[in-house]
Amino acid sequence: MEERERPVKKVVDRSEGFGERLLGVLLDRAHEMPPQLIAPMIADEVAGIGGREVSILLQDYARELLVPLPGRRLLVGEPEEIADSPAGTAFLQATPVEVAQADGVRMYLPLLDGSDEVGVLGLTLDCVDDDDRRLMRRLASLVADILVTKHAYTDRFFQARRREPMSVAAEMQWSLLPPLTMSVPQVAVGGAVDPSYDIAGDSFDYALNDYILHAAVIDAMGHALDAATMATVAIGAYRHARRAGISLPETYLYMDQAIAEQFGPDHFVTAQMMNLDITTGLFQWVNAGHPVPLLIRRRHVVRQLESRTTLPVGLGGERPSISQLQLQPGDWILCYTDGVIEERDVHGQPFGEERLIRCVNRIEHVEGGMRAEALRLSQVLKQERGGHTSDDATLFLIEWRGNLANHPAALHE
Repeated sequence: MEERERPVKKVVDRSEGFGERLLGVLLDRAHEMPPQLIAPMIADEVAGIGGREVSILLQDYARELLVPLPGRRLLVGEPEEIADSPAGTAFLQATPVEVAQADGVRMYLPLLDGSDEVGVLGLTLDCVDDDDRRLMRRLASLVADILVTKHAYTDRFFQARRREPMSVAAEMQWSLLPPLTMSVPQVAVGGAVDPSYDIAGDSFDYALNDYILHAAVIDAMGHALDAATMATVAIGAYRHARRAGISLPETYLYMDQAIAEQFGPDHFVTAQMMNLDITTGLFQWVNAGHPVPLLIRRRHVVRQLESRTTLPVGLGGERPSISQLQLQPGDWILCYTDGVIEERDVHGQPFGEERLIRCVNRIEHVEGGMRAEALRLSQVLKQERGGHTSDDATLFLIEWRGNLANHPAALHE
């Protein structure tokens, strides 16, 4: 009897040279492709290298779930919990995660745009080696860049991330916010806002210009659209002043004038404006009626950063003086709005600054850097406040990592 030939398993080329050609083709195709065809194109390219069951998972606005982006040829399953899933681990720790399955290996790759994270790319391969890992990591980076670019052209990504209706004020505030996290070798920042679908007057902003990190946290009085509109003007004025290169006291005066002229008397915004020299660790700030930030060292609150303050923005306060502090490598600055400490717990007691400090001191360190730290702190504080937020509650963290002049990615010339 003639022996039947065994089928030859197709060998998929995932070498570095092939990978470069593949990514080049993907980039060329994406330039003028409409947003709704991006997901099918990604699925097609993954299928061409032996992958299947492609999913693109985006963080929901409440920062609790990774929700699947719908699209032709995409695997659209149930949302995955950020705190308890392989996809969530990849997201929080910004590192690929592999899960062995009966039919191959399921890979979850963080979609990184710089140091901010768009979501997670999921796919299944028959087997995985170092060539596969390198190619998939680069593919995920390119997919993230494409998604960020197309994000501005469509509402589909916003809609996928929503798990409940969003107020108009919250819509305005989310559009105003910068990426929630940013990380370079010398410094990292991370923010969190609640309630995610009804936030109004809270906001923050930052920019890393050469060796200076500029940052501000604000809280506009009132609620709903009035507060959101005031916050928009305040952040717009702050950005304008910052980009003009003026000092912190002059920035306060500029913001104060903008709010007073636009909204008249008895309208105000509390604000904390800060500069950090990321090469020396010199931290400077101006406080305009805002809650006092905390200095955290070795995971414990060292002290509150009391300083001379001026009236909230819009009330015509005196030109403020600059306070300053020399940070040590590894120090954290925690800024927050009054909704964090004025919320009442389940027993009707005000949360308060002392309880905030106790919570910070007992929170265990989590792997994953600034993204995981900010999310964990926000979740713990929300739980301590009874799981609800009746007023806007915003956190903003700055970590100075030190003058890492020898780091290959350092910004020093």
